[in-house]
Amino acid sequence: VYKRQVLLTCSATAALEMAASLAELGPGDEVVMPSFNFVSAANAVVLRGARVVFADIEPHTLNLCPDDLGSRINGRTKAIIPIDYAGVGCDLDCISGAAKLNGALCIEDAAQGVGSRIGTRPLGTGAPLAVFSFHESKNLGCGEGGALIINDPNYLERAHHIRDKGTNRSSFLAGESDKYTWVDAGSSYAISELSAAYLLGQLECLDIVTGRRVAHWNRYAERLAHARETGCLKWNDIPSGRTHNGHIFYLLLETPDERDRFIDYLASGGVQAFFHYVPLHLSPMGRALGYAPGDLPTTEDLASRLVRLPLYATLEESAVDYVADRVLEFFGLAA
Repeated sequence: VYKRQVLLTCSATAALEMAASLAELGPGDEVVMPSFNFVSAANAVVLRGARVVFADIEPHTLNLCPDDLGSRINGRTKAIIPIDYAGVGCDLDCISGAAKLNGALCIEDAAQGVGSRIGTRPLGTGAPLAVFSFHESKNLGCGEGGALIINDPNYLERAHHIRDKGTNRSSFLAGESDKYTWVDAGSSYAISELSAAYLLGQLECLDIVTGRRVAHWNRYAERLAHARETGCLKWNDIPSGRTHNGHIFYLLLETPDERDRFIDYLASGGVQAFFHYVPLHLSPMGRALGYAPGDLPTTEDLASRLVRLPLYATLEESAVDYVADRVLEFFGLAA
């Protein structure tokens, strides 16, 4: 019985590039992904000569919208790369179903999703290939690090070749080959031993780290509930059946201008709060690919109003309360 394999890589970017190679992307192929995204998935596609097709997001999760996805798929679609934004699982059953129906490969970008679940299924285990990130900005980090999860055994041998500079090193070390030689196109994607050792200690504390982050997430939700009830601000509800890892607590302000004033107000009190992705289709590279403002209205609207509050495992509850107090003060709702 095949047990899924996890190949540690030097970054999630490297893992995505490996996945793009395993998908055998090339000129004439198209890959659908959300524009509200980090650039690594798009680069992995472009570097293979394929075309990125950006899709819109769901307003309640900021994940890839299955309905909009359907309008982007055609006979050239070779792969679909959804992300699990804020560690909240995307509608992977629907997205994977659409991929299978159209002969495309689903690659789950679970970079933010370590420790999250859909039902009893951990993120990163529901598509043939998936990616984790262990960048310093993630729940678990080793400076730079990532992983490619091989859920379909058909990709395993070639994944080893690609990670090991295109060689059969893994089978040679296992005694399955009498020669160590070049067998495929690949690169140096493996994680360093020092980074892996640093990561191991954190992996052993995954439940503790996740528990602390979720507790802070819940504390924000509790302290800011009144402001939400008054309609001053919004944040994401976690869909039924999905368990998140407390990766991001974000607010949605009414307008971009209010968002900017809000960030400045928090900064004046010593609180660092940030917006998140500039939609890729509005970037210089996205414009060069033919996209323009208005192409993805939900993405453009939400990205312009989103702000992330401080959230990390070692944050003190008193600091969470201080941030919450500053948020309430901005809206004239101080306790």
